[in-house]
Amino acid sequence: MSTTSISLLARLRRPGDEAAWQRFVALYTPLLYFWARRADLNGADAEDLVQDVFAVLVRELPKFDYDQGESFRGWLRTIAMNRCRDLFRRRGRLGAALAAQADDAARTDGESSDPAQWLAESEYRSQLVGRALELMREEFEEPTWRACYECTVNERAAADVAAELGLTVNAVYVAKSRVLRRLRQQLEGLWE
Repeated sequence: MSTTSISLLARLRRPGDEAAWQRFVALYTPLLYFWARRADLNGADAEDLVQDVFAVLVRELPKFDYDQGESFRGWLRTIAMNRCRDLFRRRGRLGAALAAQADDAARTDGESSDPAQWLAESEYRSQLVGRALELMREEFEEPTWRACYECTVNERAAADVAAELGLTVNAVYVAKSRVLRRLRQQLEGLWE
């Protein structure tokens, strides 16, 4: 994947950008499955939900105009919650309480009043960053990746990491900067 300053959301608006869609699907599929499990969907229903959400996104993302004042996560969660509600209705499993909760969540930009139902902010960020880092790892040489990981995730001193990896302290800082800059690019427009 080449480094680009164009945000993923902007790339999805361009017709035929298969690489952008592949990256988006790889990034968000685990999150959508996580949300489906939080909604207590079984395997087949979770698969149906994820497919339904992506079908909506294929139609709507090319028209989506990112507004810094609004939350992409909230918009995506609203789509997922609406598709979940529709799925429950089709399966005859939606009771009055769940319908009210789903309607409430959709009205409040996807923020459910039941924290067990949908991701909290920190869980969302953790899932998204973890998946982005996993997808990005192959873009870097192992020493570069390890230098950033050890300093950032394991909170180790740059001098200790440099000694372990046979790098200079400056090389560790440069590696950390490169990986984190790429992470910011990956999450541009997705991180509210």
